[in-house]
Amino acid sequence: MAQFGRPSTDTVNESYTDQGGGSASIFAMIDEVSASDADYIQSAITPTNDVYATKLTSVTDPLVSTGHIVRYRYSKDAAGGAQIDLTVQLRQGYASEVSQGTLIASAAHTNISDTWTAGTFTLSGAEADAITNYADLFLRFVGNQV
Repeated sequence: MAQFGRPSTDTVNESYTDQGGGSASIFAMIDEVSASDADYIQSAITPTNDVYATKLTSVTDPLVSTGHIVRYRYSKDAAGGAQIDLTVQLRQGYASEVSQGTLIASAAHTNISDTWTAGTFTLSGAEADAITNYADLFLRFVGNQV
């Protein structure tokens, strides 16, 4: 049976805001069941390895090493302009930038566009097997202007 870990709290926020400029409980902008581009989180205009990390809701260990997929959407504010790169990581046991826990898997996006794009990465069997606590998973986003 499919399970979905969704953002549940802001763990680390280095200058990210919601679409209206607010910075409190911004995880609520990205926790919906169906993706909505009307609400989102955003880095600073000129991010310098700016980090946002969110804890995911608990899911039960599926007892299989296949079918572990991380899904998200991304874009930048305006066409052209500076190159913005984005890294998305799935981590276990993340507490802070000093104590990042275990990197399970990640995806890097270079020179992202101003069009909303669906991002995904599928965990390998070894990456899925590296998860020992499905109640302690986090997504970590790093935005960087090049």
